[in-house]
Amino acid sequence: MLTEQQHNVRGYFNPITLKRLFYAVVSLVFLALATLILIDQYVGYKVRHDIYRNVKDTPYRPYAVVLGTAKYVTKNTPNQFYNYRLESTKALFDSEKIDYILLSGDNRTLQYNEPRTMRRDLIKMGIAPQYLYPDYAGFRTLDSIIRAKEVFHAEPMIIISQAFHCERALFIAQYHHINAICFAADNPDIYTLTRFREIFARFLMVWELLTEKKPHFLGEPEPLPAPLNRLATEE
Repeated sequence: MLTEQQHNVRGYFNPITLKRLFYAVVSLVFLALATLILIDQYVGYKVRHDIYRNVKDTPYRPYAVVLGTAKYVTKNTPNQFYNYRLESTKALFDSEKIDYILLSGDNRTLQYNEPRTMRRDLIKMGIAPQYLYPDYAGFRTLDSIIRAKEVFHAEPMIIISQAFHCERALFIAQYHHINAICFAADNPDIYTLTRFREIFARFLMVWELLTEKKPHFLGEPEPLPAPLNRLATEE
């Protein structure tokens, strides 16, 4: 004969209860996936008109903000995201679409310094040092975009990164009323995992915007030089 406790245990795990629990879990999973996909698609839709892929069609802006990434995926394996961003930067500079270049990235250790590495490589590519300005506190995309305006006064700006990253950066810029467009560098042949991670990065971005997340560091303003008046000649 079953005790009262055994009856209660059986009640918790009877087929009807388990079925309801299963459907509740499945519904929550689908709701979470739908939310992630909706946010991902909305971000891209909201900024779609401000992304350029052809240098010739890209409007002039006095300042470029290059979003940093590691130069190598693993030891001796180049990171094509990095290479394509620098190639795009050089193409825009040579075409006089930008005047000054803010190199924004992580500076976590003496050995890992994205702005310093980008600056060194762009100098090797033929861009004079006086046009290159590092931002060593661009730890995240949000930090890079807000600091570009608040610390370096780099408006109006062209953000340089891959298209999926451009979308998130531009969404942050629009939210903070920052005058920005984006140039989409080429993607590596395979970037499925990176694009998948971007879905979660966008969800986190929305959360940080809604909770008014601030950059890790702001500090005193360090305005970049005045534009070279190319905008006036184009207009």
